[in-house]
Amino acid sequence: MAATVRKLVVEVVEARNLLPKDGTGTSSPYARADFDGQRRKTRTVPRDLNPAWNEPLEFNFPGPGSGGIDPVAGEPLEVAIFHDVRVAPTRRNNFLGRVRLDARQFVRKGEEALIYFPLEKKSFLSWVRGDIGLKVYYLDEPLAPEPDPPAADPPAADVEPPKVDAPPPAPDASPSPVCADPPPEAEGPEKAHGAPPAGDEANTEKPPEGDGDPAAPTPATEDEPVLSSEAVPVSDSAASERPPEEETPPPPPIPTPMPRQVPVPPRPAPPPPDVPMERSKHDLVDKMPYLFVRVVRARGLPAGAHPHVRVAAGGRHASTREARRGAFFEWDQTFAFKRDPAIDSPGPTLEVSVWDLPPDADVSIADDRSFLGGLCFDTADVHARDPPDGPLATQWYRLEGGRRLAGADLMVATWAGTQADEAFGEAWKADSPSASSFSAAVASRAKVYVSPKLWLLRLTVIEAQDTLTAAPPRDAGIAVRGTLGFQSLKTRTTPVNRNGGPAWNEDLVFVAAEPFIDEDCFVISLEVRYGKEAFPVGSASISLAAIERRVDDRKVASKWLDLLPSDEAMRKVGKRAAMHMHGGRLHVRVCLDGGYHVADEPQYASSDFRPSARQLWRPPIGALELGIVGCKGLLPMRTADGKGCTDAYAVAKYGPKWARTRTISDSYDPAWNEQYTWPVYDPCTVLTVGVFDDPLQSLPPDEGKDAACSRPMGKVRIRLSTLENGRVYRGTYPLILMLPSGAKRMGDVELAVRFATSGTALDVLHMYGQPVLPAMHHLRPIPSVNREALRLAAARISAGHLARAEPPLRREVAMWMLDAAEPRGFSMRKLRANWNRAVAALSWVADAARWAEDTRSWRNPTATTMAHAVLVLLAWHPDLIVPTLTLHVAAVGVWKYRRRPRAPAPHPCVRASMAEAPDREELDEEFDTIPSGRSAEVVRARYDRARMVGARLQAMVGDVATQAERLQALVSWRDPRATGMFVVLCVVVAMVLYMVPMKVVAVVAGFYYLRHPMFRDRMPAPVINFFRRLPSMSERIM
Repeated sequence: MAATVRKLVVEVVEARNLLPKDGTGTSSPYARADFDGQRRKTRTVPRDLNPAWNEPLEFNFPGPGSGGIDPVAGEPLEVAIFHDVRVAPTRRNNFLGRVRLDARQFVRKGEEALIYFPLEKKSFLSWVRGDIGLKVYYLDEPLAPEPDPPAADPPAADVEPPKVDAPPPAPDASPSPVCADPPPEAEGPEKAHGAPPAGDEANTEKPPEGDGDPAAPTPATEDEPVLSSEAVPVSDSAASERPPEEETPPPPPIPTPMPRQVPVPPRPAPPPPDVPMERSKHDLVDKMPYLFVRVVRARGLPAGAHPHVRVAAGGRHASTREARRGAFFEWDQTFAFKRDPAIDSPGPTLEVSVWDLPPDADVSIADDRSFLGGLCFDTADVHARDPPDGPLATQWYRLEGGRRLAGADLMVATWAGTQADEAFGEAWKADSPSASSFSAAVASRAKVYVSPKLWLLRLTVIEAQDTLTAAPPRDAGIAVRGTLGFQSLKTRTTPVNRNGGPAWNEDLVFVAAEPFIDEDCFVISLEVRYGKEAFPVGSASISLAAIERRVDDRKVASKWLDLLPSDEAMRKVGKRAAMHMHGGRLHVRVCLDGGYHVADEPQYASSDFRPSARQLWRPPIGALELGIVGCKGLLPMRTADGKGCTDAYAVAKYGPKWARTRTISDSYDPAWNEQYTWPVYDPCTVLTVGVFDDPLQSLPPDEGKDAACSRPMGKVRIRLSTLENGRVYRGTYPLILMLPSGAKRMGDVELAVRFATSGTALDVLHMYGQPVLPAMHHLRPIPSVNREALRLAAARISAGHLARAEPPLRREVAMWMLDAAEPRGFSMRKLRANWNRAVAALSWVADAARWAEDTRSWRNPTATTMAHAVLVLLAWHPDLIVPTLTLHVAAVGVWKYRRRPRAPAPHPCVRASMAEAPDREELDEEFDTIPSGRSAEVVRARYDRARMVGARLQAMVGDVATQAERLQALVSWRDPRATGMFVVLCVVVAMVLYMVPMKVVAVVAGFYYLRHPMFRDRMPAPVINFFRRLPSMSERIM
């Protein structure tokens, strides 16, 4: 593989609305970029507050090449704009603003997009405005091969060292208009920005500036090698010979080894790998001791043998695959046997034997000639290894007992460890399904998956021209259809316009997944619709890799597409006739929107709100650690060999990362004790953990893997905002599954969760004031009718991507975790549950009304008397109303602090879901598919019941409309007497309020409302009677 070097490219496109600096209302700006001690400049745009540069600036990444560095862990990039004082001098500071970008915002070439960043201040007293448009990305370039004639240089090396040192400033000064200025750290801010040269003049004027200080050569020559790695080869002898040789030209005071680099203080060396071990990798779960056996290779075996190794301990055995032939017989496989010293497991001995048989053969009935030798280890003498220790070295052991050979050796390593060992992930486990076969157990290993990055593909259909060469039918219409994979959307049908082309100006939004390759095409077709039939006229395809990306609301350039005859048109009219058809032209605008968050989870269970474009991501605010301890009391999910069994595994999802534990076979109390970590970007997100049964290992050999599906046993959701910082929550959560027979508890899962913030508490609190969704959801929101369809499409794409992994995360597992397994219709149980939620959330209103009624009824005379006093106090001092209310709410919050939940609330809640005693008919209706699969009588009965519910809703809506129309009738003069009385009453009330102070009116009204029941009438008040007599539109409804 050819060596490559990674470069960072910063395309400085333009700036907008800059601050004037030259005293005449304009500025002459140029941009300067600094990255990892390197500096680049753009040209100066004279007298322009909206300059356009369109210049790419290249930087080298630190490190030997693309394989040795991580762009995410690089240094930040700073792009600053200055006013060039040589074009228009100014007495003020020439700083116009800057932008600092974190290395996490760098993307690979092809993913870049133009982003406008607001300019930031350099200090508190700085005054800046405007923004700058940048494209930032990195790419890998092959290194140029070194020239062949390096052998001719050594003879002349002793004669020409000064000539080799002198040219570097000239070549570095000519290729590009990059800056050779000293760093901002080496001089004051005003001096550093006072004379900013631009273009090639910067490099031609720099040496004369050095000539003006003849006393500086010796100290500068001594200090320069410390500032640049390229100055190290300059020897002291060469430095001493430089002044005599440069008598005619002005002597440069320093060799200037790398004018593109900015001198920066040396960075400290990275700490050794064993220093940052702050906490154990598995500190949230229980330690599980294992006995590890690694079988590497064998030598001295017969040349024609097909050996495999059999490892047995504690009644469990496993076999390697057939050896790979080479200089040795290679296996390099690791086995893990669960170890329990309390019950002497896995036994006192460990047996390793080599057999000349297929791996799935039964060695108990094999011939002795197939036995090639074996080893026996005492498990009490096995060395114990802790995770900080390095891997244990393998050793050669002489095979004993074999009759066919003498002198054969086997390379083996045995040690005792835990699940924190790095070999545990890829090792065979004794508790995994199909324990006798290593290859079959690979599918049951613990794995981590990543969802694909999803983008929104927006198609804006503007108009079409020359679409039809013949007159279509009178009732025909034209529509445009876009197709991307399984997604197909069309515009509204527009009648054929004989005077001009049809126009739509309509947006169609699709979901696309990275990576975008040339073979992935977006098809746009034009079709004529007549009745229920659609005839495609022509189509055009666009490669997804060629579609422009954007991250803001700017308009991308539109294009005209030539429509070619479609395949369906060729089938209908024939290929020869279709070649003479002309589908016309279509005016469209296509782009990939990276400013949206493409959700594949429901809103209430979303674990990530970041946009698609990586450039817009915020830095993480903390880390989430999840320990999946195990399950208890699981129910049997199927029958195998005449008995119930369960092969359970757990799946956790947060953000784009999925974690799958290993499968433990035939256990109702599986113990995984696995721990995973996620970065957290928003505290108001949800972690989802589900438990499933893996039926693949119990299938007959002749059936494929798609013959059975992983059946869910329940899920748990934990909201991160309910967790305290740094606290470990370990507890048992019920696994409840809603079945057609009702809610069923499938068992319990034990989890340990910890959410730790990486910054200060103010950073987390600041997130609560930020928008939940990215800015594009507010600038150009997606229509609500399309959101659920886009979410289901995104979930389907993510599930398909995960199903193609190896080992795969099955499609039904991902769809069930994303709540997109099957769309369900109306549920009377959920309707009642939501009604109870609304009633419980508004219970304080009912409590307040009940308290007011009790006070008004004088049930507690003392409380009513105090209410009169408070009424007078607030009427005379109305400025105390808002502080009193806020203080009361704060007191309620402090009082309820003692009864705050000590652990995350269990999910789901059977009582809140109204699933304790559900009606079987309602559950059957809830689980019915769409369209319904029940008999006609059942569907008719449900339809009649739905009609009754609809009638009640109809009456409720009619009552609300009646009250609103009576309110309008007060001034509509539909009832002249009622409206006249209301107008006169309003005039009288206005005159009274003009003459009587508002405090007196408030006190009198309050006293009248709180009057004793002996002064009241049981009949409704005259005001209520008057309002009920007002007319409405009910009598006009047919």
